[in-house]
Amino acid sequence: MSEVNIDADLVKQGGFSRTEEKLVEMQNGCICCTLRDDLMKEVERLADKGDIDYIVIESSGISEPIPVAQTFTYIDEELGIDLTQKCSLDTMVTVVDANRFWEDFSSGESLLDRKEGTDENDTREVVDLLIDQIEFANVILLNKVDLLTKDDADELQAVLHKLNPEAIVIQTVNSEVKLESILHTDLFDFEKASQGAGWIKELNEEHHTPETEEFGISSFVYRRNRPLHPERFMKWLENWPVDIVRAKGFFWLPSRNHMAGLLSQAGTSIMIQGAGEWVATYTAEEREQTLKEEPELRAKWDEQFGDRINELVFIGIDMNKAEIIETLDRCLLTNEEMNQDWATFKDPLPKFTVSA
Repeated sequence: MSEVNIDADLVKQGGFSRTEEKLVEMQNGCICCTLRDDLMKEVERLADKGDIDYIVIESSGISEPIPVAQTFTYIDEELGIDLTQKCSLDTMVTVVDANRFWEDFSSGESLLDRKEGTDENDTREVVDLLIDQIEFANVILLNKVDLLTKDDADELQAVLHKLNPEAIVIQTVNSEVKLESILHTDLFDFEKASQGAGWIKELNEEHHTPETEEFGISSFVYRRNRPLHPERFMKWLENWPVDIVRAKGFFWLPSRNHMAGLLSQAGTSIMIQGAGEWVATYTAEEREQTLKEEPELRAKWDEQFGDRINELVFIGIDMNKAEIIETLDRCLLTNEEMNQDWATFKDPLPKFTVSA
């Protein structure tokens, strides 16, 4: 993550040993929604020339991977460009700085703090961007491992594998890697990449068999069919267990009984937002149609509360699973509270906003 496009400057200074290679520099920072049109046009132009074997796109460190991937998987009717007919996205590679990973992960800094935001309204946190890039990758290059001990490098590799079990993690020095590891791999699939994160795998694993906890790295799903008291849950969040590296999932508040909550944590960043209405709040017709389309939801359906549930995935190092479960269980409504008027409970949690 750099304020200046250093790589493009280095390439210009070094020149090329083969004239067939072409460099296209996209100005003004990251490939995000605002630059995607330019990217599409450039890729189409290069593909139409017909003398290109591969196009390697190097996004800036503050780029989110999904908009780049969408460029190759969706037809842009406004521009009239369909890249799916001209080329395919082969591999999504993320380079992780092994020497800085834990510092970035626990920094609590935003891109603005580092003067790396796209503008003054860019409130993204460094750790959230780091996680996005790791969880959406096919190949992760764990670079600068020469600056770590072997045990530390191997532990970090195990953490990355837990965060994204589908990705191939390769330890590198100076980002040196065999071309066959990142070119012509045929690894990328948008649907698989979208579902490849470790927390999603855990959530979808009905009968989870714990794997060997190498380096103390483990994960589990907290599932309870009873709502969390908003005040007690808020206090729990404020005393977040330091051994949890990554957490994500859905939660149920009695004071917001119609709306599912989404919790996403990485490092010091904890985000809470709405995840949409519970299916139980749909009209009878909509509900029946949804249950017909999603038989796994019907199997978990509760006669009284429907699909309302707490399902939180925790990934961490040397986690005290029993303590996490015990303290969360204390946040659940008691039998007495279950019979009270839920609308009267004080709710200090941030208001839900639902992402588009």
